[in-house]
Amino acid sequence: MKVVSYGGGVQSTALLVLAAQGEIDFRTFLFANVGDDSEHPATLAYVRDIAIPYATRVGLDIHELKRRPRDGATETLMQRLNRPDTRSIPIPVRMANGAPGRRSCTADFKIKVVGRWLREHGATADDPAEVAIGISLDEIHRANRRRREAHEVIEYPLLDLGLRRDDCERVIAEAGLPVPPKSSCFFCPFRTVDAWRHQRRHEPELFSQSVRLEETINRRRAALGRDAVYLTRYGVPLAQAIPDENPGEVDTDEDEGACDSGWCMT
Repeated sequence: MKVVSYGGGVQSTALLVLAAQGEIDFRTFLFANVGDDSEHPATLAYVRDIAIPYATRVGLDIHELKRRPRDGATETLMQRLNRPDTRSIPIPVRMANGAPGRRSCTADFKIKVVGRWLREHGATADDPAEVAIGISLDEIHRANRRRREAHEVIEYPLLDLGLRRDDCERVIAEAGLPVPPKSSCFFCPFRTVDAWRHQRRHEPELFSQSVRLEETINRRRAALGRDAVYLTRYGVPLAQAIPDENPGEVDTDEDEGACDSGWCMT
């Protein structure tokens, strides 16, 4: 079994085009959707309106997967974050000093969801699936952060081909497809400061939802006697950290794209 972990971003879309061109031998792409209320709407639109129709035209398969607890219902990341009985925070919220906390969102809503599909379709420790992840040469350091599950063998086709992110954009554009936006949850604490500024200016409803989420998390933490946490590294509430004003210079964040080795933000 050979599959691509498809995130709907630049690198994994480049893998889609390369597969269509016969440059890599992968025909099945697995998109683990953490929730229509959690993924950035632009990513969902790209996957459903651009990527899936393209895959259909060229004879490839994209399967949209969702987290399903044992009761058979679906669970989104936003639902988990707003559950009254949730004591731990699955996303990497920032401590007062700006350091990110531990997270389980990638494991629970990406890796395990893909892993369940693989096992249901026959992958085992004795007969593991080959899983391709879209890490490009400029992100090679991320390849070492992803541990291998027993039922899989991890492959990095973009590294094998020596492709960087700008190469991936060129591959996509030359295939006649629009270059996708960066994929991530719209409230992810690993978003750059400039991305937060863009969200406040151009996506005010998403920004308001992010503010409400941060407030909900901190109300719950206050009730448990715990310190406040934040969605940015500045140690203040989001609405204060990202004021409603004209942007200055682009402020990049060293943690940009830091989700586990291609399973997020690819």
